[in-house]
Formats: sequence, C-alpha cells, structure tokens
Amino acid sequence: MSGADPAPPAAGHDKDRQDRGTAIRRAVLGDAHVDRAEAARTDFDAPFQDLITQAAWGTVWASDGISLRERSMLTLALLAAMGNFDEIPMHIRATARTGASQRDVLECFQHVAIYCGVPKANHALKIARQTYADMEDGG
Repeated sequence: MSGADPAPPAAGHDKDRQDRGTAIRRAVLGDAHVDRAEAARTDFDAPFQDLITQAAWGTVWASDGISLRERSMLTLALLAAMGNFDEIPMHIRATARTGASQRDVLECFQHVAIYCGVPKANHALKIARQTYADMEDGG
C-alpha cells in the first residue's frame, strides 16, 4: 500500500512475546519459510501478522506444557478435522523439525477419521503423501 502510513503495532503488542514467537516460528517452520512470509508482509496485514506471531507462536507454540512434536500432531489433526487443508503442507514440512514422524501423522489422521469423518482424514492423508513425496524430491 504505497503512500499509506505504516500501521501502528497492534493493541496489546508485546515485544517479548513477538520475539519469542518469531524464534519458535523459525524453529518450527524454518528460516526460509519465515523469511518469505516476512518479505510478503505489508502495512495492511502487519497487525494480523503480529497477532499470529504473538498469540499462536509466542504463546501457544512457546508453552512448555507439551512438546513441539505433540503440538505438531495436534495442529495437523485440528487442521484436518476442521477442513483447513491449505496449511497442512506447511505443518507436514514442520514435522522434520518438531520430531513428529510419518507414523505419528498417520495416527493423527486415523483419529480424525473416527471422530470427525473419513473424507476429511482421507483428504488430509492425500495432502500429506504428496507433501512427503515433494520433500523427498527436495521440494
């Protein structure tokens, strides 16, 4: 948005939580992913980006209540259960850093099949298979 004043920090902006969120996000998704996302950031969506960095990454993912492996599994199951398939590839790629194995992912999607529906789990498995294949090919 050229010519527009930069958006001020979101209400409740917390620099410590922002820094912690950025560090966790980089640890889970990798520097290349975060660098691409930051390069695409605009004045328009900056408050939203700060919100998810602070809330999702700096609070939820940064909590030491459960491991990153378990968070990865929960995230994949919830994405599939809610039919939010667009973020599944990103989180499948993240399993290489969080320690969730392909077996763990299969177990998650089996739970989704039983508790939320076979079509959702089947579609999530299709996406996971393709993403793992892409990862093996270097993509």
